[in-house]
Amino acid sequence: MISLKKIKSHMMAFSLSALALGLAGCHGGNARGDFVMPESFDDSRDIEIVFWAKNDTNKTQTEIYAKCVEDFEALYPNVDVNMKLYTDYSAIYNDVITNISTDTTPNVCITYPDHIATYMTGSGEVVCLDDVINDEKYGLGGSEIRFDGPSAGEIVPQYLGELELSGHLMGLPFMRSSEALYINKTYVEAMGYEIPDIPTWDWVWEVSEAALAQNPDGTYAVNGQDVMIPFIYKSTDNMLITMLRQADAGYSDDEGNILIFNDKCGQILKEIASHGATKAFSTFKISSYPGNFMNAGQCILAVDSTAGATWIGSGAPLSDIHDSKKVDFETVVRPVPQYDAGNIRMISQGPSVCIFNKDDPQEVLASWLFAQFLLTNKVQESYSETEGYVPVTTKALNDPEYLDYLSKGGEDNGEHYQVKIDCVRMILDNIGNTFITPVFNGSASLRNAAGQMVENCVKTVRRGGRVDDEYLQGMYSDVAQMYRLGEQRVNAGSRDLGPLPKTAVILLLSLAAAWICMGIVYFRDVLKAKKSGKGE
Repeated sequence: MISLKKIKSHMMAFSLSALALGLAGCHGGNARGDFVMPESFDDSRDIEIVFWAKNDTNKTQTEIYAKCVEDFEALYPNVDVNMKLYTDYSAIYNDVITNISTDTTPNVCITYPDHIATYMTGSGEVVCLDDVINDEKYGLGGSEIRFDGPSAGEIVPQYLGELELSGHLMGLPFMRSSEALYINKTYVEAMGYEIPDIPTWDWVWEVSEAALAQNPDGTYAVNGQDVMIPFIYKSTDNMLITMLRQADAGYSDDEGNILIFNDKCGQILKEIASHGATKAFSTFKISSYPGNFMNAGQCILAVDSTAGATWIGSGAPLSDIHDSKKVDFETVVRPVPQYDAGNIRMISQGPSVCIFNKDDPQEVLASWLFAQFLLTNKVQESYSETEGYVPVTTKALNDPEYLDYLSKGGEDNGEHYQVKIDCVRMILDNIGNTFITPVFNGSASLRNAAGQMVENCVKTVRRGGRVDDEYLQGMYSDVAQMYRLGEQRVNAGSRDLGPLPKTAVILLLSLAAAWICMGIVYFRDVLKAKKSGKGE
């Protein structure tokens, strides 16, 4: 008869082994591709790589990507870059998540750090670039590179640091943007207000409320029209995130703990709701795109991405409204509203690029070479000139051709559209004042939750409801559940790193089965012992 002590001994050893394997393959170990660089690039065989990108529905951007692929393939004739363009970053994100399960991810993907953090929790390996960027032959600026790309030291440090996830470099920045406050200077000054160099929230709210003044016939005094939405914020998630950072209030931390449901957040939401109630403030989801209202003279203050600069202003080359609806006004660009004008804080955003690991090292090397090619001056400068984007390399920023481009602001309403170039200059003047939010699996959901809370509060007061402490507590609970912000994370407890990988699930099920078997053996032996005692 096997003794219970012996059974326990065997099972404990098995349990410890299973636990070690489980920890190695689950939450503690992100899916990171530890790619080993080949000794040389094999150009004797054909290699196909898949590139997914977003083009902002901008034909010029599409042409830039196409020219980038063409030029790269001319340098590496054996590499075929199969490009797929999207008009929405969320569509790229959803497709990558879907393809991870079938091991059919693209080779190179335009994406965001929040998204990369989620990719890393699946079985699709994102290539870790810690050693890759410094490889003597094929690293950034390496000796065997067939084009004049930047060295690691020529990428703006703040932008490169945004791709350090869990202590490892998991991607490269591609372009950077921020948000800007677009102001109808003509109307604001007609109301008797001077425009400060750094607008504050108090100034924005005061001007917004004043713009609601009406004529005896019911039209608005500032524009003589029946419609006026003084202030529209395009991205309500960025709005709340930025206000929390400016107020030194909690949002989340580097461990993935959710800190957003705090008293200061409640105060900010009440403040926003109070101006939503008067209809001095609205959002993109409630009213539509702010640039359209501004170009029609129906909005005087708008916060939108600098990447949307060519859609805003009387002379905007990509304006979405008919010429007959446009009004003439002067547009000025300022940083987003601040709580403290002496301590500017504005969000850093914009696309990055990551590479997925594959079984063929040559395929991965070709992908890495193409990712580097996206950082060459020609690509960086051309793409930056389509919108209010900023190149991510000092090599491009200091290029005489790019400096010449910036110096020609206002010469035309196309390539040198003044509002667009003003946005770029505003970002360059504030690189040291930008911030990013902590990136972890679930940070994208938290971002969505932040925006949802602003939308909820504005909609509630517009329907005659109240945004008070009781309302906020109920909304916090609803939003936490909607976006699956686990209770332990909301209370700043242990970090939720998403679902367990299949290997960990199998191991834990095996462990449970083994303990069940141990119990069966134990009770069987107990029954045998009882029967044996009765027969003596």
